[in-house]
Amino acid sequence: MVNQPHIIDAKGKRLGRVATEAAHVLLGKDSADFARNHVASVTVSIVNAKEMSIDEKKLKQKIYVHYTGHPGGKREEVLSHLLLKKGMSEVIKRAVYGMLPANKLRKKRLSNLTIEE
Repeated sequence: MVNQPHIIDAKGKRLGRVATEAAHVLLGKDSADFARNHVASVTVSIVNAKEMSIDEKKLKQKIYVHYTGHPGGKREEVLSHLLLKKGMSEVIKRAVYGMLPANKLRKKRLSNLTIEE
């Protein structure tokens, strides 16, 4: 099966709306041959990521948390700091990652996502 390209223009859209649309397409729910146990043969490309709309409140209050595995290893990072450090593409990847099912196919599905800033 041939990879079908799907382009999402993020200009002026909210982060959640773009991530939801991307996750929906990556899961293959928009195709007629949808199967939960297969990776859909589609590539999602998000363009104009830098021109996406994010509230000032969310920049200060949204916190990304991960645990290193060591005692006292809880790490927290605010959205504004993540934007400065890694850019908008990392923020979108993390949002889409959280919307995909937590199983063995999540990594493969996320590899079909490309983000152009």
